[in-house]
Amino acid sequence: MTELILQALYSGLLQGGSYALIALGLALVFGSMNVINLAHGELVLLSAYIAYTVESKLGWNPVFSIPVALVVVCLASVIVYSVVGRIKKNREINSLILTYGIGVILTNAILLIWKADVRSTGSSWLQEAFVVGPFYSMRSEVLFFAVSIVMIVGLWWWLSRSWYGRAVRAVSSNRDAAKLMGIDPRYTELVSFVVAGILATFAGVALFSYGVISPEVGNTLTVKAFIITVLAGIGSIPGVLIAAVLLGIAEALTVTLASSALQELSSMALFLLVLFIMPNGLFGAKGRRG
Repeated sequence: MTELILQALYSGLLQGGSYALIALGLALVFGSMNVINLAHGELVLLSAYIAYTVESKLGWNPVFSIPVALVVVCLASVIVYSVVGRIKKNREINSLILTYGIGVILTNAILLIWKADVRSTGSSWLQEAFVVGPFYSMRSEVLFFAVSIVMIVGLWWWLSRSWYGRAVRAVSSNRDAAKLMGIDPRYTELVSFVVAGILATFAGVALFSYGVISPEVGNTLTVKAFIITVLAGIGSIPGVLIAAVLLGIAEALTVTLASSALQELSSMALFLLVLFIMPNGLFGAKGRRG
């Protein structure tokens, strides 16, 4: 039993890294614009299907689809922003409805192009076992866990050290004050959407490399990303990683000790428990440590 629990903790850790990669884009846009992009999961899924197309049509490793997916997903992110950016009144509520509609359109577009069949990678290199001591995983899980750590550190550095990152933080803190400092809020928000598109690209390729995809998965990805963002607390990049790992471990332990049917229920239970004890999230405004 102890070995099973330790293996579940290891699997949950790797799964959490992938969840963090999915949630970062949503958290960035939410933090900078107070906009919950409900089409974010579909953008992740779009990247996953591009990886599938590159593998099935060209016979290449899905990892090599990243340049193509970057162009397509970032372009889609720009289109989403060009629509959301036109909202002048009740931005939070109206953007919620609008991005939900965009998500539905993207889901149906994916359904028309790639059909409803479940897809998964056939790459033996990505699916080979990777053994660390007594722990087992697929090579793709370890690879994209490392990628997620690099992306999180890179995003943290970008937000805290680069001019554009500081501009994003300034706009999120006080849009009018940022204007007085010579910052163009619209351009800064556009940059946030493009960076979110880059994160969604890597998350989608990771998703296809170790899991299965189908058109209805996008909505589930958005819900998980939203749960992680709220659990972490607004504005905390390290908090996103910790919340994602907690979610991954909770789901892995549930599958190991109870039933896979309860996997989604465990994430919602963790979500409600943390919000009941810490309404601002693990790293929210009052208790922010990241």
